Amino acid sequence: MRIKHWMIKDVITISPEATVEEAIQLMKKHSIRHLPVVEGDELVGLVTESSIRQYTLPSLKDTLPIKEVMILNPITVDAEATIDEAARLIHRHKIGGLPVTQAGKLVGIITVTDLLEAFIELMGILRSSSRLDVVPAEDKTFEEVLDIIREHGGRVISVGMDIHPSGQKVYYVRLEKCPLDSIAAALEMAGHQIISLVE
Repeated sequence: MRIKHWMIKDVITISPEATVEEAIQLMKKHSIRHLPVVEGDELVGLVTESSIRQYTLPSLKDTLPIKEVMILNPITVDAEATIDEAARLIHRHKIGGLPVTQAGKLVGIITVTDLLEAFIELMGILRSSSRLDVVPAEDKTFEEVLDIIREHGGRVISVGMDIHPSGQKVYYVRLEKCPLDSIAAALEMAGHQIISLVE
């Protein structure tokens, strides 16, 4: 999943010559917390709600230009990168959003909220669904588990995996809403262990 499909494309920006007060008003008006600073369409900095908080004194905010307080060389991500890469950057640097660039030009912004929306869509969490948690038989593959599910009419939305304290891999298979009894019975007949069913 590419960032270009999930980023906000109509980005609200500000000039480096604008004042802190202008930035505050823009953020309030558009309910945003990240404001790229641009000259033309070139990203020159970033202002965030938290980065300008210390400059909101009445004696400063009306005259202090953004270029004096903006984050220089902000962390960015390329529009062709994956949402996984954006999530890693946001997590590693403990930030709430990333300007998105392409060939050095600002083309969008992606925030934690956008990433959450993408992962929810990917996992099918908000769709009407069923879930089957299964440990494949030791001598068989997870591909066989998927084959059995499909043979019994199950339509897979997403698959997650975790390591059980016992060291076994547990697969969480989210399916389009369907009865799970016949699928579970077929999996158990083939030697796979069903941990839980959620219909």
